[in-house]
Amino acid sequence: MKIKFLTFAITCFLATTVFAQANLNNYKYVIVPNKYDFLKGKDQYQLNSLTKFLFEKYGFEVVMEGSNYPDQMIQNRCLALNSDVLKESGMFKTRLKVTLKDCNDKLIFESAIGESREKEYKVAYNLALREAFKSIEALNYEFVPNENLMANAKQPQKNTETSAEIQHLKKEIELLKQEKEAKVVTVNMPKAPAKPKVVVQKSVENVAVIQGESNVLYAQAIDHGFQLVDSAPKVVYRIKNTNLKDVYLVEGSSAIVYKKGNDWIMEYYSGATLKQETLNIKF
Repeated sequence: MKIKFLTFAITCFLATTVFAQANLNNYKYVIVPNKYDFLKGKDQYQLNSLTKFLFEKYGFEVVMEGSNYPDQMIQNRCLALNSDVLKESGMFKTRLKVTLKDCNDKLIFESAIGESREKEYKVAYNLALREAFKSIEALNYEFVPNENLMANAKQPQKNTETSAEIQHLKKEIELLKQEKEAKVVTVNMPKAPAKPKVVVQKSVENVAVIQGESNVLYAQAIDHGFQLVDSAPKVVYRIKNTNLKDVYLVEGSSAIVYKKGNDWIMEYYSGATLKQETLNIKF
């Protein structure tokens, strides 16, 4: 009786492993998050970097969350699996497991739990994660394209609407540039006395310095783009990726942000007037 039960258990385990391998082989990319929920900061204890390293070690093509995604993955997000590392409760043990979910948030794979009795967090997390990845190593992953997955995958909704909006804005910007080039405006400024001129020039420089220090916006990666945060910190804008290099859509408005030389320009309409603002963005 015991032998039959053991044989049945082994058969079930092998069948589950083969099924998981077949499923995983249909996905080309794995997305690794910058932060895990059970930790306080991004890549704390280098656990996210270690996750990326281990997936790559076992044959996966890995993309970090918020980085520049491959074109094929942008066009077909369902070719990618979203990875996560979860911490399980345990007395005097650090217990971690790895999960992989598809673009519809369906669980595709869950590793065995890796454990460590080390007291130092960095060592314990490192050892537990490596042990959990033994389940993934055993799958012998190798990408095999699946016609149904590639044909039925969700296409990003922004591909048509966003591209059309960008093309429309580009045409308006080009027309504005042509109008400016066609007009030659000469402005004669009255000469100011030497002493007031020095005082005004110094004041403008001081204001420029103050504005340069206070108007810095720091770019923080989010899904599909960045959020621009001031020194408060407070989110000032959220900008979304487009198919054009260094061109972003401003969330909640018809404005765009694009790079011109070394400057970042925000361009938008105020009534019938097209306006530009130079933003001091630190990526």
